[in-house]
Amino acid sequence: MHQSRINNLSKEFSQNYIDSIHTTGNMFFKHAIRQDLIKTNPTYGFVMPKKHVTVEDIEEDEVKEKFLELNELKTFLRITKEQGLNLDYLCFATLAYTGMRLGEMLALKWTDLDLTKKTIRITKTYYNPNNRSTGYQLLTPKTKKSIRTIMIDDGLVALFKAHKREQMELKMKQRLVYEDQDFIFAENIGHPRVMKQMVLRLQRLMKHLDVDKHIPPHSFRHTHTSLLIEAGAGVKEIQERLGHSDINTTMNIYAHMTKNIEEKTFRKFSELTKGLL
Repeated sequence: MHQSRINNLSKEFSQNYIDSIHTTGNMFFKHAIRQDLIKTNPTYGFVMPKKHVTVEDIEEDEVKEKFLELNELKTFLRITKEQGLNLDYLCFATLAYTGMRLGEMLALKWTDLDLTKKTIRITKTYYNPNNRSTGYQLLTPKTKKSIRTIMIDDGLVALFKAHKREQMELKMKQRLVYEDQDFIFAENIGHPRVMKQMVLRLQRLMKHLDVDKHIPPHSFRHTHTSLLIEAGAGVKEIQERLGHSDINTTMNIYAHMTKNIEEKTFRKFSELTKGLL
């Protein structure tokens, strides 16, 4: 039944989503065995169904890459600074400059940020499936490896300092209604902003960027990875910064990004040497 259900779901949903469903089911059954509710794990012998990839899918993936190039990021941040709404610039700059997951960023509190040492401590993630301002939970991160401390540069530190001053002024003005829970990315009355709002604001800003790419908030994590590779970071360093528990996850992203960088380098070489032969 488990295999059959997953097979059917795989026709409708992505491989990653299906993998998450199977992993969750496996956890349930393991717990049931520990509680002596069942004797064997129904997921034993499960085979992940392979998704059939069409030529159209491949061509679409080639056109719509999942990260921004350095020049595209520069343009995007300029557009965001000029046309973004409240906190947009700081939010997307933070995602791009840290590689954090969106939930990790929204859960950040000022106690997680050390502006003197220029570090961010990631210990929790924001969970709010209904996208209501007060219906959220703060959960432990995705894995133990996700709990980490990362360094940030002077530019981001300056943005956080400016935001902290502005937030203090807002708290004074809104002191009768402001519910201060120390969130960095808080709305006007203290609650952390919801994920759906971030998605909608990103879609609004992307309309002003002349690129044919599908860029959800998670794409900034891949964007950050590509910049780390261009800066010369190794696989282990990237794994630690992104909080990957499995080195293979990092390796897969690294291989994809490296291939892209190699292609860019070759194109530059080809342009430079055009007409010599």
